[in-house]
Amino acid sequence: MSTLGIVTIGQSPRDDIVELFADQAPAGTKVILRGALDGMTDAEVDAVPPLSGADTLYTRLRGGRDVKISKQAVIARSPETLAKLRADGCDAIVYACTGEFPPMEGDAGVLFPSRVLSGIAEGLLPRGRLGLLVPFAEQGEKLATKWARSGVAVTVEALVPSAGPEEAAAVAHRLASSKPDLVALDCMSYGPATKAAVKAEVKVPTLLAITATGRVLGELLD
Repeated sequence: MSTLGIVTIGQSPRDDIVELFADQAPAGTKVILRGALDGMTDAEVDAVPPLSGADTLYTRLRGGRDVKISKQAVIARSPETLAKLRADGCDAIVYACTGEFPPMEGDAGVLFPSRVLSGIAEGLLPRGRLGLLVPFAEQGEKLATKWARSGVAVTVEALVPSAGPEEAAAVAHRLASSKPDLVALDCMSYGPATKAAVKAEVKVPTLLAITATGRVLGELLD
């Protein structure tokens, strides 16, 4: 039996993430999730706010609270989390965040979803218009730059992943006005329901980070 390790940039448990990855993994795969912020109180988390839009990450804490956290704070705690998953005997590890991260101690062989999602987008959209959903408006400029490439115009809209279907549909309607050829949901906390609401409005192929990454992990573990 294979063991899949998941690092979430927030706290465990995250049953929604575990269930979606388990659905994509080969039958019988054991899934272990650990959070980079495990062991921190709410007050300690609130004490490390983002320093800028580029330092802003979205996550959901234990108990379901949406928070903005510092990317640098998450990076500082990640090597310990990765080490624990390796000690758990994981056959594959995924870092469950679509942000771009610098080299970190213990990250050899770890799958980063940003590389999966951008690779698929480049293959499907060599040129055209990309619609991008991000959790917070202040992330827009940084993430538009991350996705920008020659021949591709990027339009960004903000949608908190915990938003309901009506809010998702309203944001998707605004995004649809830019007539994208492809849409990417740039956060691991977006789920299938959000994808369905967005795709119903924009009516073009829509990439969901967690399932796209899960299918790649399925290949690694099969």
